[in-house]
Amino acid sequence: MREFLGGLVYYSDIVFLIYFFVVNLGYTALMALSLYSVSLHAKYAARKPYRDLADSPVTPPVAIVIAAYNEEANIVQTVLSLMQLTYPEKELIVVDDGSSDSTIDVLIHRFQLRSMDLIFREALKVGQPRACYYNPEFPELVVLAMRHGGKSCALNAGINMARSPYFCTVDADCVIEQDALLRLMAPVLQSGDNVVVSGGIVRIANGCTLENGRLAKMELPKSWLELCQVVEYIRTFLFGRPGWDMLNATFIASGAFCVLHRESTIAAGGFSDNTVTEDIDIIAAIRRNLTARKIKFRVVFTSDPVCWTEAPHSLRMLARQRRRWQLGMTQTLFRNRDMIFNRAYGNTGTLSMPFHLFMEVFGCVIEAFGTVVLIPISLIILKTPLPIFFVFMFLAVAYGTLLSMGSVVMEEITLRRYPRLKDVMILMLFSVLENIGYRQIVTIFRAYGVLQSLRRRSKWEHVKHKGLTVQPSGAD
Repeated sequence: MREFLGGLVYYSDIVFLIYFFVVNLGYTALMALSLYSVSLHAKYAARKPYRDLADSPVTPPVAIVIAAYNEEANIVQTVLSLMQLTYPEKELIVVDDGSSDSTIDVLIHRFQLRSMDLIFREALKVGQPRACYYNPEFPELVVLAMRHGGKSCALNAGINMARSPYFCTVDADCVIEQDALLRLMAPVLQSGDNVVVSGGIVRIANGCTLENGRLAKMELPKSWLELCQVVEYIRTFLFGRPGWDMLNATFIASGAFCVLHRESTIAAGGFSDNTVTEDIDIIAAIRRNLTARKIKFRVVFTSDPVCWTEAPHSLRMLARQRRRWQLGMTQTLFRNRDMIFNRAYGNTGTLSMPFHLFMEVFGCVIEAFGTVVLIPISLIILKTPLPIFFVFMFLAVAYGTLLSMGSVVMEEITLRRYPRLKDVMILMLFSVLENIGYRQIVTIFRAYGVLQSLRRRSKWEHVKHKGLTVQPSGAD
């Protein structure tokens, strides 16, 4: 038995070391590309006044679509933040997905909405709304009450209601910075290519204080779990997605804050409920449809439009979130497996999708297996010398720490959303701590999501929010 376990660990260690080397090589390349991309964009943004876009006669109107399900805690602050966006012409469409709480009631009360008969054309089949709410004093705001059909159905209802050529999806627990929509639309207006998707950065709002939909006080959260997520989000959005954008290989754009071309989305069939991450799936569907029609297009990521969202406060809610994300990515890759290594889909098919399949899907299973099985066997049964074990763990933690610290430094140089030196030092500390315990826990959650896909599970795991801290208007 001992010999069998020794052989298992030996060959597993070889696989694990190969995985470790290849993943770190890939992340290093992405890091270098991302550094270059973010620095270029920062110089460009400093020269280009985005406010000019607000006065331009060619800036198209944008519909902002919010799918809300049991979001009474945050929905009013989200709507207030969207009303204050600096943008020349926008529609604001809130779709209540049959909430069982008071989401509709708080909106009706805060904005004095009244039930009205509004024109609703079904470009995408979702059924007619149960009610439409409107107040002429807030002419850009429309609230639709739908029967519960899931987030994809709610988003499709918002697309049906929209009249603008572009729409922006915003999660119901998000707060958007005032000029973020202008920045997100800038590539659409300034690129020589037909931009059909434009994604931005999502950051953690836990610890911040809101007032009338604006960030009145920007502070870090107190708990270790939330602080680890702050560092993780900074690394994810600054050391990865800008690199894929440089390669014109963007596979993922966060649906929490993302602009899409309405006509291209409808032509692709709209948002689907065949996966639990409709934001990943719709980009693949748009890419597939436009490629088949031989229409040139581009999917872009911009590294400075910032959307603030509430992160899970407990391990239980974090597990639900990460299992769903990983399940949805795996489902999307499996549904579009014919695109992988397919040169017709450019660098997305030949580079990005294979990377996400082998590094993000299979890779997290390998890493979780090593954490849960190989390490205990090596230490307890085979009695691997501690110096060898600690050297390997140090290399793994050191590299992850390097990526996280580099991300925090990049954030401080470019976006600089945390002005206090104390906050930067805390983020530096958690760049180390995030790789000791938190990363391993999240990897296990993600691996479980992959296993759920093998069982053909497709259940949406709803994350419950506490609500962000709100300072009463006029308070000191």
